[in-house]
Amino acid sequence: MNSPPWLRAAGGDVVLALHVQPGAKKTEIAGEHGEALKVRLGAPPIDGKANDCLIAFLAERLGVPKARVILEAGQTSRAKRVRVVGVETRAVEAALVS
Repeated sequence: MNSPPWLRAAGGDVVLALHVQPGAKKTEIAGEHGEALKVRLGAPPIDGKANDCLIAFLAERLGVPKARVILEAGQTSRAKRVRVVGVETRAVEAALVS
């Protein structure tokens, strides 16, 4: 089974390519956006609120502590790269696609 283009294994971690839409009505996964997974965020893109919301949402969805969800790239961009430390690719895909 091939992983989707937005999900790749990196050592014992998983790296996600995300396209975020801050300021949405609610925080949710919104399907694929090109080579990225689209995530709508209920927080505004002000003072890092959207990034904090994204990390909290992914940590809860994946069942890991927030400290294991690291925003690697795209702090001020809609295109973000997030590393989730110490998780399996299949588990992440199941949690985000279901």
